[in-house]
Amino acid sequence: MSYLDAISESGQHANPFFCLMGIFPKTWGDGRATLEMTVRPDMTNGEGWLQGGMYTALVDEAMALAIYTLLEEGQMIATISCNTTFLRGVRAGETILAESNVIRKGRQIIFAEGTVLSEDGKAELARCSASFIVR
Repeated sequence: MSYLDAISESGQHANPFFCLMGIFPKTWGDGRATLEMTVRPDMTNGEGWLQGGMYTALVDEAMALAIYTLLEEGQMIATISCNTTFLRGVRAGETILAESNVIRKGRQIIFAEGTVLSEDGKAELARCSASFIVR
């Protein structure tokens, strides 16, 4: 069973990290994906804001899911670079979205972008660009 089949069949439970983080796959296909996550108190920093690495982890997973929609059977990926710009903070109890899309798919390297948004999609919280190697 492919990763996408597992996501379709089991949703969050297809990915142990999704379970750990409380991430739910919302949409995926044609080089795009959207994930959703509600911020928990144990995800915040000492100031009470969502810790920056959580933004990056969420959007990295969204970009990976977008890429998997374009891969051939048996291909896998690994993130080789990731740059996140943090624009706005959120606190525990807020639900956020990560939307992503593939920018360019080469034979060995894939470039993707992602955005973390407020639940209503109106506030941009973070932007990320990354590259992935195809194995």
